[in-house]
Amino acid sequence: MTDDPFVAHRALLFTVAYEMLGSAADAEDVLQETWLRWADVDRSLVREPRAYLVRAVTRQSLNRLRSLSRSREDYVGQWLPEPLLTSPDVAEDVELAESVSIAMLTVLETLAPTERAVFVLREVFDLPYAEIAEAVGKSAAAVRQIAKRSREHVAARRPRVRVSRSEQEAVVERFLAALRTGRLQDLLEVMAPDVVMITDGGGVVAAALVPIHGAAAVAPVLARVRQVGDEHGTRAVWLNGTPAGRIEFDGAPTAISVEVAGGRVARIYVVRNPGKLTRLGEPARLAR
Repeated sequence: MTDDPFVAHRALLFTVAYEMLGSAADAEDVLQETWLRWADVDRSLVREPRAYLVRAVTRQSLNRLRSLSRSREDYVGQWLPEPLLTSPDVAEDVELAESVSIAMLTVLETLAPTERAVFVLREVFDLPYAEIAEAVGKSAAAVRQIAKRSREHVAARRPRVRVSRSEQEAVVERFLAALRTGRLQDLLEVMAPDVVMITDGGGVVAAALVPIHGAAAVAPVLARVRQVGDEHGTRAVWLNGTPAGRIEFDGAPTAISVEVAGGRVARIYVVRNPGKLTRLGEPARLAR
């Protein structure tokens, strides 16, 4: 049934749920729940299926996000979003690529559930305030205030300097080359002195439980990738709409995303939790 609105808008619905939850697995669960509810709806009463489905996914995502908040508080170590393999085409939509980046999703984790929903629906998908209000169960006036507050919150925490796709690719290439050599000097040259590295092992595999600050502390940790892993297992990939890396470390896949500033790596996100690395085989379909 390719003419079914749910099927036609599935990529959009997945993107909404993923941006709200930071987890592809949870986003898929939300889509499944939404589909079951959609199957029982009298379609003749639905004037705008796309808007109806976005509202339904938003409500389901909010319910899921609230139920997940406790488990994420109890998470072992640092919680990072689940990385998605994406095609280079996603980067062509600059706003979409930025909104699904690991850096942005990490910032969105600092918002309350309703604030996150309002921010995503307004700033990323440009939905009218009245429609957002219906989705989150607030008045349009309240949604305007929430949107303003969440926008200021995100602006204060997101990377202040945007870099071009070509610069991001060039720095990531240099970074991955340094990882392959494992030489401390190579790593120090490509990283900013005040670089921060966050690693997510979920208590399943080895990972730092707190962020590591400073190139002098980060470089020796990354040098182990070359010593323990296979240099040929380090390769460039597109994750969440930006150039990134996939490496083999201690015999297991690891996803690495970076923020770039001033021609150097300023922040490193390392996801090692095996449960979050199941989406690296096939590019995810994302849409706005």
